[in-house]
Amino acid sequence: MIWTPDKKYQNDPFETEAQLEAAINDVADILFGEGRIYLDVKKLVGAKGKTKNIPDGYLIDLTSKRDPRLFVVENELASHDPLNHVAVQVLEFSLSFQTSPFKLKAILKDALKARPDAHKLCAQYATANGFENVDFLLERMLQKDNAFNALVIIDELEEELETLLLSRFKFPVEILTLQRFRAADGQKAYQFNPFLADLAVTVAVGTGKAAKPVDQIDPAELDTIVVPAQDEGFKDVFIGENRWYQIRIHSSMIPRIKYIAAYRTAPVSAITHVAPVKDIALWQEGSKYVLNFAEPAREIGPIKFVPKPRGKVKAPQAPRYTSYSRMIQARNLDEAF
Repeated sequence: MIWTPDKKYQNDPFETEAQLEAAINDVADILFGEGRIYLDVKKLVGAKGKTKNIPDGYLIDLTSKRDPRLFVVENELASHDPLNHVAVQVLEFSLSFQTSPFKLKAILKDALKARPDAHKLCAQYATANGFENVDFLLERMLQKDNAFNALVIIDELEEELETLLLSRFKFPVEILTLQRFRAADGQKAYQFNPFLADLAVTVAVGTGKAAKPVDQIDPAELDTIVVPAQDEGFKDVFIGENRWYQIRIHSSMIPRIKYIAAYRTAPVSAITHVAPVKDIALWQEGSKYVLNFAEPAREIGPIKFVPKPRGKVKAPQAPRYTSYSRMIQARNLDEAF
């Protein structure tokens, strides 16, 4: 149940994928965030004689000035045996992606032309960030190394499915859950965590006259994960074992992470140590990760938390991302993030 002083909202499960897809379109702007374009287009992709399928949609991510990305979307209901179905679909998407980039580019171009607002956003981004035009922008997304990214949107996520999606593929698979609730008068409410919300970037899309100022780190520069650590765990594991485990990490961020830093909780309330990351692996066959250090952590800073009213950044209570170069020059958390 979702309760407000005015209404009570009871869980209202989706009965069909069409209902889920309608909800995605209802909340797309907030679900995906500024600088991202969701294209609800279903057309067959894949080369003749090769694997063919029909993705449920595409997400164009323009939040980085240097690294625009495309996510191929699979929408699914937990009631439809997703454990086998979703994994097969995502694998087939990746195979079709590799064999038909030109066909996929044509599908995306047509979808953008049908959405003048989306096409304009892509054109402004291309102009502001050194891409010749929208054609060139799409080619860059489709033909670069490691171009394929998958996004699964589901109403309920079992840990077994999450573990399967994170462990079976060499490409990134992001997962979003979206649930529907309804009040007695028929008013709907949706529950979700926005896409990559904890990266919290200011987008690099043009405004038509000039590029919007970017006052935060470009996602392409994020290479450091900062983890909150209580004193005992910090001493026994971060320092004693040269690793940190049971961490939730975005699948698409794993190839970028080069360093891990420890934010020591109160009374220290500061980032005090950093270590280079040797490798990242799933922790005990679950959906969380262990980061093994390439060498023992070294002391930095301290990079202190600034409490309100002067401080703007909250003390980390979950992993956060930043860039190593920005962090080691920072005097406090406001400057680190």
